[in-house]
Amino acid sequence: MPFAGIIIKLCRAYTNSQEDFEDYYQEVCLQIWRSKDNFREESQWSTWVYRISLNVCLTLLKKKKNNVQHFVSDSVTTEETEDNFAFSDESLNVLYDAIRELSEIDRAVIMLYLEEKSQKEIAEIIGTNPNNIGVRVKRIKTRLKKILDGKIN
Repeated sequence: MPFAGIIIKLCRAYTNSQEDFEDYYQEVCLQIWRSKDNFREESQWSTWVYRISLNVCLTLLKKKKNNVQHFVSDSVTTEETEDNFAFSDESLNVLYDAIRELSEIDRAVIMLYLEEKSQKEIAEIIGTNPNNIGVRVKRIKTRLKKILDGKIN
């Protein structure tokens, strides 16, 4: 699938387990396929794909938060989750853990920034003012540095 890389990265930024990741990825791909005929060419295809991916991830995350029921036997340690993750690069896991500590929108902004999207395109995907994106990226980088410094030290 075109743009699979960013879809994978966005889904990973919003999930904590391989099972959730697979569910999110499958749902994103399904929603892109279902709505492909609705693409009106008012933006680039990639922008449209990112927007759908982000919206699906945020919707699933919200549903998951609203439906969470905690049982003692259901608690999973970070070690178990990381062992089941298909991504074995430890430094990448640390980065994704830090990114998951950001707000939902900040996660999207930094993931798109890391994909080298322009401020204008990020703003279009997120639905905000392009002038806001530069300031927001700077604040997110500062926050990530603090989070990572705390994890590494």
